[in-house]
Amino acid sequence: MTAVSSSLPATRSRSRPWLFPLGMLLPGGLATCVLVLFALAIVLMLGFRINDGSLLGAGFTLSNLASAASDPLYALVLLRSLAIAGLVTLATVVTAYPVAYYLAFHAGPRRGLLLFLVTLPFWTSYLLRVFAWKIVLAYNGVLNSALLGTGLTSEPILAFLNTPAAVVVTLAHAYAAFAILPIYVALETIPRSLLEAASDLGARPFARFRRVVLPLSMPGVLSAALVVFVPTVGDYVTPALVGGPSSTMIGSIIQAQFGKANDWPFGAAVSTLVMLVIAAVILLVALASRRFGGRR
Repeated sequence: MTAVSSSLPATRSRSRPWLFPLGMLLPGGLATCVLVLFALAIVLMLGFRINDGSLLGAGFTLSNLASAASDPLYALVLLRSLAIAGLVTLATVVTAYPVAYYLAFHAGPRRGLLLFLVTLPFWTSYLLRVFAWKIVLAYNGVLNSALLGTGLTSEPILAFLNTPAAVVVTLAHAYAAFAILPIYVALETIPRSLLEAASDLGARPFARFRRVVLPLSMPGVLSAALVVFVPTVGDYVTPALVGGPSSTMIGSIIQAQFGKANDWPFGAAVSTLVMLVIAAVILLVALASRRFGGRR
């Protein structure tokens, strides 16, 4: 009787194998629904509401989305945001790939320490890192002081701060770890036997990298590009601190609508437009990732 009763839980667990995965997914699923999907639904609903001064607006309208899509000013700012985010993504991925390559193939016993150093900037606030770059690029900052001290310039240079280039450099540094880690994971999973086979077939180091390593690491590169591109499109803190009027991004417009203008429906409409553009970019990256995945 005891043996029969003790085997009942095991029998039930084998007859319902979906219970354990469901229990593991439940906390994350609830958090996603409450913190992400519910907030997203509120933003989408607000985009179609009429601004009457109330919190959620009154009635539904398409004028907010139509105005956001047809106004050339918002189109210009959105294109500028996409361009800056694209430059940040390119700069971040190009500088992150050599670091990830060294970690995956040449770090050896120092790999753990180097990975720790890569994640070390996350121990400080994002705002502190932006302010640090503002100190470096300021008129009397570290970079101008170094140039004056070495005699390369006779007076401080104004072109370092309050420019789109300052925004690109600051964001590229802020999101460097987000690019290094996915690329490192992709490089680490490449079977070393493939590299040995390429060497045995006479491939030189550069040919081995171009024909084997780079194609197999492209899913990680695309993931890193996506992780960097999506948040930088809507960033408004960095342009406000290190960028000038020529660096205004769409996130600043959205923040102004929710803050100073107190026009939540129109701010939500602009946010919806940005999300549609980002969704199109994600779709293109997914198609490219599937193409590279099919070659593996």
